[in-house]
Amino acid sequence: MPEISIVIPVFNEEENLPVLAAEVQGVLRGLGRPYEVIFVDDGSTDASPEVLRRLAREDSAVRILHQRRNSGQSAALDAGFRFARGGIVVTLDGDLQNDPADIPKLLEHLESPSGWDVVCGVRAHRQDTWVRKVSSRIANGVRNRLTHESVTDVGCTLKAFRTEYLRRIPMFTGMHRFLPTLLKMEGARVTEIPVNHRPRLHGQPKYNIRNRIWRALADLFAVRWMQTRWIDRNLSEEIDTWMQRPSGSLSASSDRPSSSAASSSNGSPPSGASRASSRDPSGT
Repeated sequence: MPEISIVIPVFNEEENLPVLAAEVQGVLRGLGRPYEVIFVDDGSTDASPEVLRRLAREDSAVRILHQRRNSGQSAALDAGFRFARGGIVVTLDGDLQNDPADIPKLLEHLESPSGWDVVCGVRAHRQDTWVRKVSSRIANGVRNRLTHESVTDVGCTLKAFRTEYLRRIPMFTGMHRFLPTLLKMEGARVTEIPVNHRPRLHGQPKYNIRNRIWRALADLFAVRWMQTRWIDRNLSEEIDTWMQRPSGSLSASSDRPSSSAASSSNGSPPSGASRASSRDPSGT
């Protein structure tokens, strides 16, 4: 069973895939830990499906998920999260701009004594046009202002997660822009680290200001609404007490074995509930 699941959304990246697969393979084999690489083909219309099948034949760690139609990055990530078998999920783009060499650094922070549940990459020396840089900066500022957040670079796909938290968050089109916020609402502890960013060598960017601004605004108001109506399940715990009756006999509660850890009302394991209840859902 893999410990680490790499999830890579793909849409028309035929030229980038062989290089990316080789880079990811080299980094993960160097870790000496069991892993899987899940490519999610989001309805590609170029030769990406054929390239992926060839990569899967050459490497048993490669898995392919196929979306019946192009559904966007959020749907592709959701599919990867659902099929991931590892206790840790790492996401990165399929365009070679995210550097797989940063994966060990993400894992190091995720598994440090600090107890982080999510590690978000922040693109240092971003290799994009000034229009994309400015639009991302404005979008980050508006998003943080309305959601009372401090996420530096939500557009960076290179992130590492504890899989248990990805199973809890609501999935909707556009959710990838709000993953840190949604995970914090579930009690996850989130941190950020700088990561490398590379220029795109092949293919075309899949979004621009015109095709995302209105949808992003609608998603932003939806997430803000969720924040104001969110039910924090980490507040609930069961108290198991030993009580003495006046006669000196134990009460009925003593017939049950005592528990050192509380379980949440939704039936989640005690260890997860007790761990998450001690965290501040609104802070990093």
